[in-house]
Amino acid sequence: MASLPSPERCFADEPLVAQDVARGLARLFCRQDLFGICEVPLPNGRRADMVALCPRGLLTIVEIKVSRADLLGDQKWPDYLDYCDRFFWAVPTGFNLDLFEAAALGPDVAGLIVADRYDAAVLRDAPMRKLAAARRKAETLRFARRAARRLAGDLDPGLAGLD
Repeated sequence: MASLPSPERCFADEPLVAQDVARGLARLFCRQDLFGICEVPLPNGRRADMVALCPRGLLTIVEIKVSRADLLGDQKWPDYLDYCDRFFWAVPTGFNLDLFEAAALGPDVAGLIVADRYDAAVLRDAPMRKLAAARRKAETLRFARRAARRLAGDLDPGLAGLD
């Protein structure tokens, strides 16, 4: 079985629960043959919590929310939609899911995943909004290069600052 990303690397400055959700997401994605990287800067200046690539070349962005205030205070998430085919919210077990029924956060906009450090489950699939071919090529190349830079940093910690 392929090794999972190290949770210490993802969300190192965030609460442990965010690291746990990211780890559970990585396990879910691995079973689905998607592989993601955490904390990905986007060309528009935003930073996606996780971006994953599937075998068909579709890009998924996941925004992790660990508290009600975190979710309700986030006004930047629509800026991610131009860089993915699917968008999901991911929350820890026990999170109030009623908040995701509102039209602004609901099924027409985003999927919903519940995760802990051991696993994750898709409660609602995300609607598909296919990227234009030129954007997909650019974002896939950025994804691949970022992943390769991170691997290079694992081989030589002196290269870690390249990410």
